[in-house]
Amino acid sequence: MKPAGCPALALLVLVAGCAPAYLPAPPRSSVTPPEQWRDRADIDGIAISTDWWKQFADPALSAAIVRAMENNSDVLAAAARIGEAEAQVRLAGAARAPTLSAGAGIAYDRALSQVTGRATEVLAIQPQLSANWTLDLFGRLRALSDAARANYVASAADYDAVRLSVAGATAQAYLTLLSIDAQLDMTRKTLALRTEARRIAEDRAKLGYSSQLELTQAQSEYEAVAQAIPQLEQARRLQENGLRLLTGDLPGVVARGELANLSIPGIPALMPSELMRRRPDIAAAEARLAAADRTIASRRAEFMPDVALSAAAGALIVDQLDYDPVSIWNIGASILAPLFQGGRLTAQVDQANARRDQAAYAYRDVVLRAFGEVENALTSEQRLREQIVHVSARRSILQRSLNLARDRYRGGYASYLDELDAQRNLFAVELNAITVREQQLNALVRVWASLGGGWGDRTIGDRSAQQR
Repeated sequence: MKPAGCPALALLVLVAGCAPAYLPAPPRSSVTPPEQWRDRADIDGIAISTDWWKQFADPALSAAIVRAMENNSDVLAAAARIGEAEAQVRLAGAARAPTLSAGAGIAYDRALSQVTGRATEVLAIQPQLSANWTLDLFGRLRALSDAARANYVASAADYDAVRLSVAGATAQAYLTLLSIDAQLDMTRKTLALRTEARRIAEDRAKLGYSSQLELTQAQSEYEAVAQAIPQLEQARRLQENGLRLLTGDLPGVVARGELANLSIPGIPALMPSELMRRRPDIAAAEARLAAADRTIASRRAEFMPDVALSAAAGALIVDQLDYDPVSIWNIGASILAPLFQGGRLTAQVDQANARRDQAAYAYRDVVLRAFGEVENALTSEQRLREQIVHVSARRSILQRSLNLARDRYRGGYASYLDELDAQRNLFAVELNAITVREQQLNALVRVWASLGGGWGDRTIGDRSAQQR
């Protein structure tokens, strides 16, 4: 077959000149960051780091988070999705490269000769090497490759977002476990005091120094505190099992420190405008928006013709020719242009535009939620810090009140009910102080996580390498 001549090449150039210029639609999802956070009074300027949990100075907490990021099922699934996206990038790139294939045919025929009238046998062997290449003159395959790369970036950012979420959830579960431990320890100490108070009330009632009302009140207070212990023990067991699940382990005992020994980390200084490049979920949404833009470009390019080049070379070996190979080859080009598709191509473009709008609104929603999460975490931490000041002051006041009630009771100026009431109030505020401290620490975790947790300092290459 003769090679394509000048008229064919001229047609290719003419078709290439008809390629439409692709201009993506302007974004309708922009969000202008606020100038500053509403609560900035206590921001002390420390830097954000990827291992932000070390700010609590608890080795057991750090070990639990590291184990969770290595073994958590959600993290492992996100890592597998990176591998899938990376393979899709290679697949899209392969569509732009030429293809080379080899083949061979063999045939053995026995037929009756029309000349001699005798049966003849012919062995024919035909090896062949062929090549095909689709010319991406209008950028359809290039746009698909760009979309695949953007989706890969989104998958890598999703992996970081999952790791950050798992780290935050593990830290909060650990802090809640320490809070339950502290509440259980406080309850057991209070039960010991209630046991002694009940014994004293029983002795005084036997001697006639106190009424049966005081005795029954002391017994009631003892039972109320004793009932709280199995409740807290059950909560502790469930919290341990939940934390072990986060770290990818079977239910069991969790190594841990004490709530009172934790350091209170400061709040990192981060301007609102920096948040959009710090949060991996924002990066993922932005990458998906870019992928949707490139998908529109590929759909629009489908209106243009496909141009392909092909070539093949081989040999024909027949025993009748004394096995003297005959060289065969061909080279050609083809153009396939869509003339009528029943509206399919237009519908595909409209579909791609609609998905791009969905990605734009999803990006806007992620950004708005990110700023909302930061604001909520900052204000929660600030208000809980103020609560701790007041609950500590109230605890001191109630301790003095208990001392006064005990002195008045022992001096005969007041009944034992006053002392029991003071004990009850002090016990309640002790538990409240532990709960408020836990809430403040969990709010600090949310602050660090909502600010991106330092993940913005790493490149996509670093992110994808971790999943290998």
